Order: sequence, then C-alpha cells, then structure tokens
Amino acid sequence: MGRDTIADILTSIRNADMDKKGTVRIASTNMTESVVKRLRREGFIENVRKHRENNKSFLVSTLRHRRNRKGTYRLILKRISRPGLRIYSNYQRIPRILGGMGIVILSTSRGIMTDREARLEGIGGEVLCYIW
Repeated sequence: MGRDTIADILTSIRNADMDKKGTVRIASTNMTESVVKRLRREGFIENVRKHRENNKSFLVSTLRHRRNRKGTYRLILKRISRPGLRIYSNYQRIPRILGGMGIVILSTSRGIMTDREARLEGIGGEVLCYIW
C-alpha cells in the first residue's frame, strides 16, 4: 500500500500549528513542493527552504501564526480527495471556502493550483484539500 503524501503534509502542518511550533519538516517530493509553494503564496506559510540529510531531501517550512482577540487562530486543513475516494470538479463547481477566505488546492492537468487560479484558467481537476 502506498503512502498518502498530501495527508502527511496536512497532518504535519496541523500538528505543528496545534503545538504552536514555528517550523515543520516535510519529506520533499514534486507534489509536496508544489503544495507548499501554493501555501506560501497564499500566506499560510512564511518561509520554505530545502534541507538535505543522509541522501534524503526535506522541506523545512516556517508557519505563520495569526492571532485573533481570544488568543491564537487555528489553521484548519481538510483532506477531500483520498486514495480510496477521488473527488473531481469542473471549474464551475469548484467550492468556495468561507466565501473566498479559504482556499481549495486542486490537482489539474496543468499542475497543482488553487481554486482562484483554476477558475481563471477555466480548468477543473481533483480536489485535494480545503484550507482556512
């Protein structure tokens, strides 16, 4: 059985955020690099750097912690499409998370994209996760 790399990324980020850690280490693959790049562009991650250790590459990401009036703001990451149940959407039916405040990450024929990018290009794909 293969590993679900997207779920591993989301779980690592969620656990680091809940524990209020500043950095998280993620195994580096093309898929993980694309997803982390999108998260950085959208402002959920502050900084990303590649680290090599014992012939294995890792992405070391610095999380951005936001505060609200009651304390800290929790990052919510939800895996949608999984290996046992793939969820696809055309560009007209890509969900809007919190009226556009959150993002949807999609795997399209042109690579990993956010919901805004996919709508602008007019392409759909596999809905990987929701983040808000």
